[in-house]
Amino acid sequence: MTAESPAVEELDDERNSEVVDDNAGLADAEASTPSRLEEEGDVAADYLEELLDIADIDGDIDIEVRNGRTYISIVTDDQSEALSNLVGREGQVLEALQELTRLNVLSATGHRSRLVLDITGYREDRAGVLQQIAQDAVQKVKDTGEAVALKPMGAYERKIVHDAVADLGFVSESEGEGTARHIVVTAAD
Repeated sequence: MTAESPAVEELDDERNSEVVDDNAGLADAEASTPSRLEEEGDVAADYLEELLDIADIDGDIDIEVRNGRTYISIVTDDQSEALSNLVGREGQVLEALQELTRLNVLSATGHRSRLVLDITGYREDRAGVLQQIAQDAVQKVKDTGEAVALKPMGAYERKIVHDAVADLGFVSESEGEGTARHIVVTAAD
């Protein structure tokens, strides 16, 4: 058995890392396939169903796959205080439950999930509020000519605001780190 030179070993390492990188890209592409998204929806629904059973909370779980993402909704025909408690103040409990559900999907499938969880239509209602926040910020930029910084918000909510600001012909950027991450709206150049 002969020892390979360091240059040959480096070349082999580069080839191996390229294969790993190609496989990672392949995994990312496969992550948004309908069958993968349906699987993560089923895993998430099972997890949430168990949680609701343990907490003795009534609710129906709806799964929808659209735009390369799985959307899970927990709804009920009656106004349920127990379900409202799962949303929490300003959606904080909902965000935590969404992260726990994503972790469960990761554990069960080995794949990261970008699923969106909604309870009692909170996210849909909040989207309307976020649209108004974007419109108000744009109007303030028009009136003053100065940049407007918004309150910190989560990534999903920032995405909604960014899209609304762009639709109005203005520019927005996220600034800050962690829980202080927020949007700054400016006029288009």
